[in-house]
Amino acid sequence: MFYAIPLQDRPRWRNPPWMTALLILVNMLVFWGPQAAEERARQRAAQFYASSVLPSIEIPLFVAWLEETGSPKARQARALQKRGAVEPLLAFMEMQQAFQQRLRSGQAVPASDPRHGPWQSARSRYESLQPAPFTQRWSQSFEPDAPLRPATWLTAAFLHGSTGHLLGNMLFLFMFGFSVELALGRGTYLLFYLLGAVGGSLLAGWAYAGMGSYGLGASGAVSALMGMYAVMYRLRRIRFFYQLFFYFNYVTAPALILLPAWIANELLQHLVGGRGVAYMAHLGGLVTGAALMALYLRRNPLTAQARPPAQADDGFEAHVARARKFGQALDTDNALREWRAAARLRPGDMQVLRAWFAAARYAPASEDFHRAARRIFRLPGRDAATLAWQHASYRSYLDLARPGARIAPEDMARLVRRFTRGREFDDAEALCRALVQTAPALPGLGETLCLLANGLLQQGLAQRALAWLPQLQRWAPDEAITRTLQQQAQADPAA
Repeated sequence: MFYAIPLQDRPRWRNPPWMTALLILVNMLVFWGPQAAEERARQRAAQFYASSVLPSIEIPLFVAWLEETGSPKARQARALQKRGAVEPLLAFMEMQQAFQQRLRSGQAVPASDPRHGPWQSARSRYESLQPAPFTQRWSQSFEPDAPLRPATWLTAAFLHGSTGHLLGNMLFLFMFGFSVELALGRGTYLLFYLLGAVGGSLLAGWAYAGMGSYGLGASGAVSALMGMYAVMYRLRRIRFFYQLFFYFNYVTAPALILLPAWIANELLQHLVGGRGVAYMAHLGGLVTGAALMALYLRRNPLTAQARPPAQADDGFEAHVARARKFGQALDTDNALREWRAAARLRPGDMQVLRAWFAAARYAPASEDFHRAARRIFRLPGRDAATLAWQHASYRSYLDLARPGARIAPEDMARLVRRFTRGREFDDAEALCRALVQTAPALPGLGETLCLLANGLLQQGLAQRALAWLPQLQRWAPDEAITRTLQQQAQADPAA
């Protein structure tokens, strides 16, 4: 498995990517509108099926038919039957058009069968509960002898099989789409997106023809955007986040290198990955998008405004490589020098700060240890992982720093707010006590104390919150939390 996400551009809100947003909206409306309604109706029909006489009659016939026809799925179906797994067997059975034809023609349960009456009644009821086909009607059919339906080459790109399928495609649509839309303009962008969807469908239709099932999803069109993006940037060095199987990292490389990497990945996945994903649709989209962008650029060179900004090689990757090399050789001084230089170029890069801090732990009296800690404490992220890492780094810094910790009052107040959000109240209160003693004139001290008291109160630690009332009365006398605690103290003088 390989994928890469560009980190170079950000949407330009003075010229918003409205067409990309509209495409995302249409995909979401289709999935959570008619597709969701169809799925709910199918669930009701499946519940009736499971409670009726149909499983006891049809499923043994279906499994026997699979065995008679030499289906490779026969053994799996027999195992599901033994476990009483009705729903997956029903879903599989409905995909087998030949067996469905036997049921509808009366060959499977003939009129001479004593079970024919109850079966026919239950079968009629089940079919009446089935919704009008929507997803299958507008998806690309890979069934043997399927009629040619060119409209589905396009409509299938607006259908999805699951919430995860939809959200994954929409993420990549946004990440690549807004840059391509800016370069091409909305009209050309939409045309190329739709042509990319058709290109993906055509290759998938050729590769999977006669194999059964059907194809759907925006991944062919999104892959076309990826191909356009790579050709648009060509040899410009772009910073990417990538994952290769279980390994992930950042790299700055010419964008065009990614096109053969993506193509090779889709071919490999097609050969070894089975039928769960239509990798040939991805490949068709990639090739279509790359060809469309190459033709466009020959006749319409990108203007300076639309052309993606070039990124000069600032030496960041070289500093990181040398830092790792020195670290492996246990050359701490040189490793710290290189991590320091890398952090200067990417001050918000968590991986660099993590590595710099880890290396500096072996020199706890060095300026690098104090600097790395300060950078970590000042990171803006509010997600749980960042907060937990900042707290763990703070505890390590307190334990190891020599001759002692050096934390500026502004950083202490910032840590109080972060530790309160992370419910690390012991350290938050210790920092507040230090601020009250050493930096009573710090701007925003009252706000910091209010945040701590609010956090304690919301977690049911009313007594600990009340202990801060004297400080709140001094630094934040008019705040709501101060009045609330005053009322509690008056209601319960013993507190």
